[in-house]
Amino acid sequence: MPNERLRGAISARGLTTQRCAELIGVDPKTVERWITRDRVPHRAHRVAATDLLGVDETYLWPSVVDDLRVVSAGRAEMVEFYPSRSAVPLELWRSLIHQARESVDVLVYAGLFLPELHDITHLGERARQGCRVRVLLADPNGTGVRRRGEEEGFGIGLAHRVLLSLRYYEPILAIPGVQLRLHDTTLYASVFRVDETMLVNTHVYGSTAAHNPVLHLRRVPGGRVVDHYLTSFERVWAQAKPTTDIDAVIAAFDGR
Repeated sequence: MPNERLRGAISARGLTTQRCAELIGVDPKTVERWITRDRVPHRAHRVAATDLLGVDETYLWPSVVDDLRVVSAGRAEMVEFYPSRSAVPLELWRSLIHQARESVDVLVYAGLFLPELHDITHLGERARQGCRVRVLLADPNGTGVRRRGEEEGFGIGLAHRVLLSLRYYEPILAIPGVQLRLHDTTLYASVFRVDETMLVNTHVYGSTAAHNPVLHLRRVPGGRVVDHYLTSFERVWAQAKPTTDIDAVIAAFDGR
């Protein structure tokens, strides 16, 4: 049976099988077999294809879920489980920032605890040393933060927490390598990624993030859990609004 999901994902990206093959680094006939014969690519090619198409590999090739090696690698990615964010050792948050070399990615609504816990200027220092820093905060004027605030019982208070976070990050926004964007997305988890390590703070309806469980993950070869959350981050990042003028954001909020 042909893999219509793969065919559709390639078409949705405006690509041909020829161009798709070139970008992935395989023969065009190989991509054709992936489609017409529903062949499952090798792990490296699956990763390249999903990165290119912006689609999770289990959507394109559902059978990989049953691959014992994938299951085993996914379990190996779990370093620790914390029943709540408040149970995560404070030193872990601090050490991750200090150890960052390549990438720091933050996806939250407000995430105010992070700048209150750790001097944000250290993120700027990491950026000056070549580390890419990307921060996604909720748009305080958006519907997403308003809905989440109502669910948590804080109402407009959550938007005010976003504004405070924005002020914390403001001093480092002019540093090359630091980017901040505002999203209006429903988050099912907050994501904190530093190089190969990730902390995923799950969201529970009606409960604040500090009281919800945290997964401490680290990427291992063959695993897909970290990549699964990174794909989610990239999707939110792609549709979020770049922001450098914090005063303008606050003025828009005050003028509602």
